[in-house]
Amino acid sequence: MSVKEVRFLLICTLAVASRAEIAEEEDVLVLRKSNFDEALKAHPNLLVEFYAPWCGHCKALAPEYAKAAGMLKAEGSEVRLGKVDATEETELAQEFGVRGYPTIKFFKGGEKESPKEYSAGRQADDIVSWLKKRTGPAVATLAGVSEAESLIADNEVAVIGFFKDADSADAKAFEKAAEATDDIPYAIAADDAIYSKFEVSKDSVVLFKKFDEGRNTFDGELTKENLLAFVKANQLPLVIEFTEQTAPKIFGGEIKSHILMFLPKAASDFQDKMDQFKKAAEGFKGRILFIFIDSDVDDNQRILEFFGLKKEECPAIRLITLEDEMTKYKPESNAITAEGITAFCTQFTDGKLKPHLMSQDIPDDWDKTPVKVLVGKNFEEVAFDPSKNVFVEFYAPWCGHCKQLTPIWEKLGEKYKSSADIVVAKMDSTANEIEAVKVHSFPTLKFFPAGDERKVIDYNGERTLEGFTKFLESGGKDGGAPAGDDEDDLDADSKEVSGSVLIFERVQ
Repeated sequence: MSVKEVRFLLICTLAVASRAEIAEEEDVLVLRKSNFDEALKAHPNLLVEFYAPWCGHCKALAPEYAKAAGMLKAEGSEVRLGKVDATEETELAQEFGVRGYPTIKFFKGGEKESPKEYSAGRQADDIVSWLKKRTGPAVATLAGVSEAESLIADNEVAVIGFFKDADSADAKAFEKAAEATDDIPYAIAADDAIYSKFEVSKDSVVLFKKFDEGRNTFDGELTKENLLAFVKANQLPLVIEFTEQTAPKIFGGEIKSHILMFLPKAASDFQDKMDQFKKAAEGFKGRILFIFIDSDVDDNQRILEFFGLKKEECPAIRLITLEDEMTKYKPESNAITAEGITAFCTQFTDGKLKPHLMSQDIPDDWDKTPVKVLVGKNFEEVAFDPSKNVFVEFYAPWCGHCKQLTPIWEKLGEKYKSSADIVVAKMDSTANEIEAVKVHSFPTLKFFPAGDERKVIDYNGERTLEGFTKFLESGGKDGGAPAGDDEDDLDADSKEVSGSVLIFERVQ
């Protein structure tokens, strides 16, 4: 054997050895900084989960993630799944902007730049479907009845376009809608046998699903926009239970108005109330998402707290809009009937409901301590007193940053307890809400200067006694900024405050 042959053999051996270093656990590639580039070369289409070993949501995802990896591997797919322990591989996590766990990114074509954020559900089928849509044609062509049956059987939701002419305007609009959809498979059928099997007499679009009616047929002018609206209105059950698996579908969708029914599954009248809730949902498809939350589940207690509810107060109904500013609504009656829920939702869609703002009762000793205790019912009177400069901490009892701030805040209150015009106060924002201030993170610190202008100044300085003192002595100028976006770069627990953030944090 010549020197060149030996050298070539050595290079090949090293290349194989290098690839062999990428270990697998349950069909999932174990990735590190040292093998990440090699993994992308070997597997150009790679879905990567950045996880923390202690993260409960990562642990819940693990079996479904492994199942999806096994499904793709068994099919002989070129798409592979990998995982990175972000607590160990901190450089990789930083490189790809990982800020929470799990973070899942899709690398396509071996490119490291701008990976696509995974945006579908957390079941194995969801993962596989999303990846197939990202790597294959937007629309599959069904050759026969068995292929159509398999598509419907293998997916929770599937959309089939029945078109004799694949080049028709309707078929082209169907394809454009498919290209805009990540998590649902689309297919086209022209075969007479498929038309006959599914009792389709003319060109049309049918959404098949494993819940509620089982199928929905599109009716109207077939445009991309109209078809997407049709799919959006019918792709979720009339009533969807909130779980770690369904949360991405709930909060990742386009419907931002959600009505929630809090009810223990063990209740003797559970099915009756569910039937009433579902009946009401029929009239608001595509406009309001109807969500059921089992009030007995421990993981759901934070959600009850967010709405000011206790387990013993359930069943209960609440409605929330998940726009830039979260707004909650509460029905006048506690009765759960289709008629009552329909009337409540109709008032909401007509813009006739007033927001529901939570408030605790005013404590008898609210002003007896150096740090005054504010609640929804006394906030306006105290914070906007034109003769006082009021500095307020908006906190959550469970927030670690708030607990760290407490001794400093109490010293600040002690420092100004005898002041004639400075008030140091606090408000539990998990139990009290006010129209004038929207809290987006914990703790939020705001200053309400004396005067009739009702000014609000955000505190952005150091969270020290010295920093707070300079701020107050300068009239809110040293360390202050006009009230605006008060989102800090804080840990996840400090941001678990409003609507989708609070609830969705459980599955991030």
